[in-house]
Amino acid sequence: MIKAAIFDMFETLVTLFVGRTYFSENIAEDVGVPLAEFRKAWHSNEHDRTVGKLTMKEGIARTLELMNCNDEAMVEKIAQKRLDALGDTFRNIPEETLQLVKDLKARGIKIGLISNCFSDEYELIKNSPFYPLFDAPMLSYEQGLAKPDPEIFQRILKKLDVTPEECLYIGDGGSKELYAAREAGMKPLQALYFHHLAFEPHVPCDILPEFDPIYKPSEVLQYCKN
Repeated sequence: MIKAAIFDMFETLVTLFVGRTYFSENIAEDVGVPLAEFRKAWHSNEHDRTVGKLTMKEGIARTLELMNCNDEAMVEKIAQKRLDALGDTFRNIPEETLQLVKDLKARGIKIGLISNCFSDEYELIKNSPFYPLFDAPMLSYEQGLAKPDPEIFQRILKKLDVTPEECLYIGDGGSKELYAAREAGMKPLQALYFHHLAFEPHVPCDILPEFDPIYKPSEVLQYCKN
């Protein structure tokens, strides 16, 4: 019997590939450095940004410092462009995913969230219409843990007061989340309804045949029949 549905956020409830996008190649162009050099510096502090050790602006500043670019105006420019792109994401929340969460709640299903996120994403998630619907939101920036760390899956089970066998986990598959959910004993479903929007090299995850695919958000409901 399914008692809880745990969601990923990006490319599962919302997509970054709508409206304006602002990824590493765009930042590198603004800074005026080779993309490979920028990516190496950017990824060097990604984990610290994800688990709340650095804010986004602090992470941008450290990245630029590694490239001998101490430019506060550039830090502000990059941070704002990220917010502009993220704003498009959260202004374009699909009605289908919001309705799915509401429908699950109406069935008495508890709703969880496990999302790897940076400080700017964290604030937008907390101010989104999804947030009041979550019974157990686990945001990496707040938790100090990121997927696929097994501990964050154990924390949400405890918060929801359910067993792993009573949980669905719905995600696009990034950060090896589906494998981690399966290892925790949950039923993982791969959300593919945004998959066609993503472009290389930013596709979070390939299609994984070993997991049940979800091509429309409403298909999740068929797994909740008791």
